[in-house]
Amino acid sequence: GLQNRKATPEEIQKMKELTRQAMLDGAFGLSTGLFYVPGNYTPTEEVIDLAKVVGPLGGVHISHMRDEAAGVLDSVRETIRIGEEGGLPTQITHHKIVGADNRGKSAETLRLVQQARARGVDVTIDQYPYTASSTGTAAMFPQWAQEGGHKALLERLSAPEQRAKIKAGIVERLRFDRGGGDPKNVVLAACSFDDSLAGKNLAQVAAQRGRQATFENAAETAIEIQQKGGCSAIYHAMAGEDVVAILRSPYAMVASDGGIPVFGKDVPHPRNYGTFARVLGFYVGERNVITLEDAVRKMTSFPAARLGLFDRGLLRPGMKADIAVFDPLTVRDKADFLKPHQYAEGFRHVLVNGQPVLLDGKMTEFRPGRVLRGPAWQPTSLQ
Repeated sequence: GLQNRKATPEEIQKMKELTRQAMLDGAFGLSTGLFYVPGNYTPTEEVIDLAKVVGPLGGVHISHMRDEAAGVLDSVRETIRIGEEGGLPTQITHHKIVGADNRGKSAETLRLVQQARARGVDVTIDQYPYTASSTGTAAMFPQWAQEGGHKALLERLSAPEQRAKIKAGIVERLRFDRGGGDPKNVVLAACSFDDSLAGKNLAQVAAQRGRQATFENAAETAIEIQQKGGCSAIYHAMAGEDVVAILRSPYAMVASDGGIPVFGKDVPHPRNYGTFARVLGFYVGERNVITLEDAVRKMTSFPAARLGLFDRGLLRPGMKADIAVFDPLTVRDKADFLKPHQYAEGFRHVLVNGQPVLLDGKMTEFRPGRVLRGPAWQPTSLQ
């Protein structure tokens, strides 16, 4: 639930049973969101207990770490510890360094990964190639304030002393965490209660409400937004040098961390449309950060092997024919933060399971996608 407490022995046993059954039902492993409520209330030892169930069944652990800003080094150590003590491969998902004061710390996080691998821990990374992240506006709020869920948060905000404490916590995060040191860096992407807010940053919304763009006023505006249910938002709080350093790591693969937005609706993160083309066109074609061959590996065989999909990810007889044909000279992402609903250019054909879903740059009527299942899948377990 949403309570900040340790699980009881009975609850841990039940979680182990559910985890094992999920693996038999086709899960690829255990994912954790230790940054988010209620995952952030979970002690490391509880995750390790579940990891010990997943490992023998061929699964992996993939984690949105507990902290990607000031506490990023401890969070990397925790992710490594889960893999090391849990006895399974572990992965830092959408690895990033958040906050202006933490710029350059990727050198230290990558060193921790290298040191862990040198002593036999199977730890890897995935990353999207942008200097902005995306999550809900609740990410700006102190985690203690969210215990018990949205209703409990509203009750705390109705008490002046609690509200002031929460506001101070938001100011702290705007200055040193996902706010990137400026309220303009927090851009609302979608708000179910007010479509007109999509695409506006916190400073602009504060100005609309007659406030100057101070951290305190931005925090008050964030509180009002959350009281109405919150929004999804884009946080411009990462440095290009860290994106490049992580991309260059031989242990990093490319992943969008995106969703499937309704085309033309709201102002979501461009990663939903542009992740892979951005790596190929910008980081390979324009900046020569990595080679074309390495980029393709980071998008295909590397992640496929990580999940145990050994019949995918390579052009080889007998493999599943998941093939993208593109022109390395013209491939590029068009989606940006102002106009994210734009498809990439330069892709000619795409085959999924041997059938064309994109042919000569145009979508076909074929729908050959299939559900993929993990290594422990037992068909009878679903019956």
